[in-house]
Amino acid sequence: MADSKLAVTQWSPSFVEDLLPAAEKTALLYHLSYLCLANFPNLERIIRSRAVETQLLFGSSDAAILKCILTSENLVQSLFPMLTTAVEKNKPVLAVKYLAKARDWIKDLIKDVDRIVEKYELHTKDIASSASDVVKEKSDTDKKIAEQDQELNAIENTLNVLKSDLQNTNAELAQTEKKITDKTQEIQAFAKSISQTSKGLGIFAAIVPFVGLIIKSIYDAVKSPEQAAQMKALEAELNNLIADKTALKQKQWQLQLQTIDWQMKAAKASFDRSSIPDPIHLSEVQGSLTKIQEILIQLKNFWESVAQMLDYLEQRTFVGEDLIEDLKELKDEFLKSITAAIEAWSSFGAGCQKASVIFKLQAKDAYKFLEVSPSSLSKEEWQKEYEDVKAQLGKIDPSPSLQSSDGHAICQ
Repeated sequence: MADSKLAVTQWSPSFVEDLLPAAEKTALLYHLSYLCLANFPNLERIIRSRAVETQLLFGSSDAAILKCILTSENLVQSLFPMLTTAVEKNKPVLAVKYLAKARDWIKDLIKDVDRIVEKYELHTKDIASSASDVVKEKSDTDKKIAEQDQELNAIENTLNVLKSDLQNTNAELAQTEKKITDKTQEIQAFAKSISQTSKGLGIFAAIVPFVGLIIKSIYDAVKSPEQAAQMKALEAELNNLIADKTALKQKQWQLQLQTIDWQMKAAKASFDRSSIPDPIHLSEVQGSLTKIQEILIQLKNFWESVAQMLDYLEQRTFVGEDLIEDLKELKDEFLKSITAAIEAWSSFGAGCQKASVIFKLQAKDAYKFLEVSPSSLSKEEWQKEYEDVKAQLGKIDPSPSLQSSDGHAICQ
């Protein structure tokens, strides 16, 4: 398939699983905010209100993710089998009809995800406003406090060091992610150059939109030792970058955990002096919700790319002359590509299923702490609850999509 466009938008079908840590982290950070503001009824009410709004938004998010699951199931159970039948019976008109139906599914899904993204945008702004309310009340209260004690100063000094380390790690992680994107695009460009002479690779790349899953096909399609060596070098470089990203994500998470711990120490020191602590965890909640919003935007863009891919596949293979003239010759390649696509889309659906489970749990159980006012807790109960939340934060996997990515296993 000459001039094949590669509709590869994500490295792995499991990218949506990155919703899991962000959603789990959000509830726990709300819980910490709730504990920190235990003796300030007005602020406690603000946190309770925003947490309930987030809980409801997670319910809406689950509905959108469920639609992703159903759409990927429709692709696996309906579209691909029907395309297989159309190719086997040499009926391109039927294939066009099936692709049009799939595009309708995806257009509806994009609208739903877009609406949820807009809700996250508004909700994040509301939380920012609430954080400002806390800051104002804190400022009014802190005017009554002349000096901070030595313990609080020491804590803040430690926090400044941790924040600096975290900022440097974030910058290094962002740079590594950019390198991964650049290297992925370089592999795409290499695959595109190979697809000029390999019709099978062009078909496979057109319906399997994940770079990690087409690497083996690239190796199969190369025509010279030089091309094979070039592909090995590109893959090795990308694997090294992904390993660096995994290590940096773990380092970032450990620094975040240490920062949260020291922030809680600072909050407790302020709390013991009847001072309102900084709304640090509300800012963290904003960060987690923004992360969810970013992943949902990725999800929307991904489906838009898939819709374009299906349109391209229809125009260039079934309506145009590319495949109609050589359908018998390319039938095996097309059927193999559909088999691989079924596996990839099944993996994507499984990732969406995990995200759906988390959203259901978060919407149902994760906000039960709102049922008890933290001001009613004794110091021992407060400390135990804080330790429990901190332990739960420590168990969160910051990068589940990297851990569950099956791209490399398939390519071996």
